[in-house]
Amino acid sequence: MIAHIKGILTEKYAPTVIIDVQGVGYEITVSQIDYEKLNLNDEIKLYTYHHIREQAEELFGFTSLAAKKLFELLISVQGVGPKAAMAILSLAPAEEVRNAIANADAAYVSKASGVGKKSAERVIVDLRDKVGLPAYYGRKSDPQTQKPAENDEALDALMALGLNLADATKALENIDQNLSTEERIRQALKRR
Repeated sequence: MIAHIKGILTEKYAPTVIIDVQGVGYEITVSQIDYEKLNLNDEIKLYTYHHIREQAEELFGFTSLAAKKLFELLISVQGVGPKAAMAILSLAPAEEVRNAIANADAAYVSKASGVGKKSAERVIVDLRDKVGLPAYYGRKSDPQTQKPAENDEALDALMALGLNLADATKALENIDQNLSTEERIRQALKRR
């Protein structure tokens, strides 16, 4: 499988980007959130999911490992395919989507294009215990709510070390986000 692709972003047309890797262009579908962050002619690295169907092969890309793992959890839900999972991840940064699932906010998940109420509820039921504890409670409109980092390098590192999304999230719970990434990882590993 193709785990990640690193190269120059040569073309963008929503929701697809083309990354040139030494003369070979890889067409990769990304979430709207990632699409807006990526700039032409930048060297980028995308974690990828290689989806193989009977009549097509597609690459789905993510700027963080946490987003890729959440995507894999989403497509494990019956009735949620890669396009619906990308629509859910296009709602907000991956951590915010994960938090909505952890908070059992089916109304938030059902806002995704092509995701109905029943599918959103199935996502909540199937994944609530698998995504870890909420990083914050309630909706993001609450001004007192601390919003987590969009791309949490400590979370990505813990998952690269073999922890699943739920365990990595739990390990980082109540660790000050203002600490360095290395210190957050060190403290999280001490808790295990």
